[in-house]
Amino acid sequence: MKKIEYPKNINLTDYSLENKKPKVFYGLSPEVIFCKKCAMSNQKPISTVEFKNTIEGKKTGINLNEDGICDPCIVNDKKNNEVDWELREKELKDLCDKYRRSDGKYDCIVPGSGGKDSFYASHILKTKYHMNPLTVAWAPNIFTEWGWKNFQSWIGSGQDNYLVTTNTRVKRLLTRLAVEKLLHPFQPFVLGQRIIPPKIAAMMDIKLIFYGENEAEYNNPAADFFKPKRNPKTWALNKNNSSDLKISGVPLDDLINYFGINKNELSSYLPLDENLMMEKELQVHYLGYYLKWDQQGKYYYAVKHGGFIPSPYRTPGTYSKYNSIDDKMDDLHFITTSTKYGVSRVNYDVSQEIRNGDISIEEGKALVKKYQYEFPTRFEDELYEYLSLPSEHYPEASKMFEEPAMNREYFLKLLDTFRSPHIWYKKDNQWLLRTTFY
Repeated sequence: MKKIEYPKNINLTDYSLENKKPKVFYGLSPEVIFCKKCAMSNQKPISTVEFKNTIEGKKTGINLNEDGICDPCIVNDKKNNEVDWELREKELKDLCDKYRRSDGKYDCIVPGSGGKDSFYASHILKTKYHMNPLTVAWAPNIFTEWGWKNFQSWIGSGQDNYLVTTNTRVKRLLTRLAVEKLLHPFQPFVLGQRIIPPKIAAMMDIKLIFYGENEAEYNNPAADFFKPKRNPKTWALNKNNSSDLKISGVPLDDLINYFGINKNELSSYLPLDENLMMEKELQVHYLGYYLKWDQQGKYYYAVKHGGFIPSPYRTPGTYSKYNSIDDKMDDLHFITTSTKYGVSRVNYDVSQEIRNGDISIEEGKALVKKYQYEFPTRFEDELYEYLSLPSEHYPEASKMFEEPAMNREYFLKLLDTFRSPHIWYKKDNQWLLRTTFY
């Protein structure tokens, strides 16, 4: 495997407004189209199987129908006007009756970190539906102060919890590689978030796992909204199909041969064996299929029943204080998503609140215009240190990087190498979107 080079300078002529046929990265649509109802565009990819993710793979963007409406907005309309929620709740009660245990063992797992959604899910399953959940947290890269307090409040509200904290040095290395190879600093976290709960379920003979809302409510195809279960392809794999497994965009053999990691240290990031999944009869359900999900409602529920606290400050890149606030790495995650696809953190919040009727589309446009280019600086020095690989801790891995240390200059140059010219142009030393929501 070749050494990872310092980010190269990009050709700025590719990013000129005069360039009428700019290059298109990631197999995205060359025409950027925003939904007519919200702030989401057709450039934002739907979910992928992360343990096979590569930067060369073609991304499938959010679908817009012939009327220019995105799938999440279509889902929102169906959620509010077509779904029989009383019938869905009856299905939930039947499911709980089937799996509820009275032998002193847990009967379901609720993954999360103590945020508003996981608090709501575990609390209501226990108090209203009389289940015996085990909550499972895959530790963030770096807890925020308020994220840690919310995690403790979650346990303090009467929840049993397993906090899974893996080898931090390995996690740091995988995160750095994910940034270099995929510009996806959250990928190792996403892998554990999807894979660890089913693995614990298999070990403890717990057949039922509940996540919160379906990804179709904000990202995936509308048809997925009518499926109660998460696709097993995202967390399980037949061993016969494991030859192209990758973590952080790097093949497993290369991680072991060049970066000083052994296979045991990678086990938390590897999918569950499909045969074990079937043997244990594991089922991963979305609680949001059975109970109507709304972000503000979950926030007020968590405040009332668990003492949930928002961030004391506005989140950089948006105006909210209570969405995705437990991991400091969130800041880099959203700026990298914005760089690759032109969809900023504020676009997510605006889209959700427009769909919920909390703000108008004109108010949303003003908010996107105000915050979409804001760079998060509050944790950046700590995050750059986290992504740096000193030789005393990484004697083999550090040799695989032309520059093992990360800083702002390095990170900004790396961002630029992932910008698609059909999304961005540069003017007066500032990066701007060719097509905006407003």
